[in-house]
Amino acid sequence: MQVQINTGHNIKGHEALATEVSSVVEESLSRFSTRLTNVDVHLSNQNSEQEDGNDSMRCMIEAHIAGYQALAVTHQAATLDQAVDGAAEKLTHLIEHTLGRLEHQASHRTDPPLSS
Repeated sequence: MQVQINTGHNIKGHEALATEVSSVVEESLSRFSTRLTNVDVHLSNQNSEQEDGNDSMRCMIEAHIAGYQALAVTHQAATLDQAVDGAAEKLTHLIEHTLGRLEHQASHRTDPPLSS
């Protein structure tokens, strides 16, 4: 699983931030790592006049599951750390739900499997 970090023009995208965000995302999604091809993280400050506060920090995470459509979540919070943690938690729940639904559908198929 490859994690790509993107920052808005008003977020300082230094190496320490990218390393910290990558580790949070990788840890949160580690149990799905064999199913995910890549994860894109977008960080932004919705209120560029202020550095933080008032839930202006936004984290959008998009996960690409092999063979399926990408899943995306967004979380806004007062700090980047809170925004990343919240988005990672939301994405974990969404992936669990999506994979569970896909596995349930596959186990209840009545048509014969396609031969290759």
